Amino acid sequence: MMQSGNYRPCVGIMLLNGDGLVFVGRRRGKKTSDLARPEHEWQMPQGGIDAGEEPIQAALRELREETNVSSTTLLAESPEWYTYDLPPEFTRRAWKGRFQGQRQKWFALRFDGSESEINIETPAGGQKPEFDAWRWEPIDRLVDLIIPFKRPVYEKVVETFAHLAASV
Repeated sequence: MMQSGNYRPCVGIMLLNGDGLVFVGRRRGKKTSDLARPEHEWQMPQGGIDAGEEPIQAALRELREETNVSSTTLLAESPEWYTYDLPPEFTRRAWKGRFQGQRQKWFALRFDGSESEINIETPAGGQKPEFDAWRWEPIDRLVDLIIPFKRPVYEKVVETFAHLAASV
């Protein structure tokens, strides 16, 4: 039985290119409800923190596992952890009902590589692909692209890192 306040520890990554645009990927095969309408299937890379792993290590690992990207510079870390609850129709399936949502530490990274480094089909680490498409988006579009129950977290992330979304 899930305990109240039981959140899966995770990281999120805002990957910014030299034009100040943000990487988003379209979730592969996650069309599960009206909450995940086609315009809400896009998100920034994110994932769980392994036992004994520091959040920044998890962020770099998750980014490699989801996008193959390793050419980055750390720009900023969120000053706090952000949480969201899963809607009831998701909690039974997600993580076998052990967590009511996620507790995320966010990192802003500058992408220093060539776009040819991005590979969502066969990313590093042999993981199953998370995304079936990707693109660069202006930071002010991110909240509109994410599934509604994650919007409050995305609003905080955008507010925290907005000053970094300028071209370099």
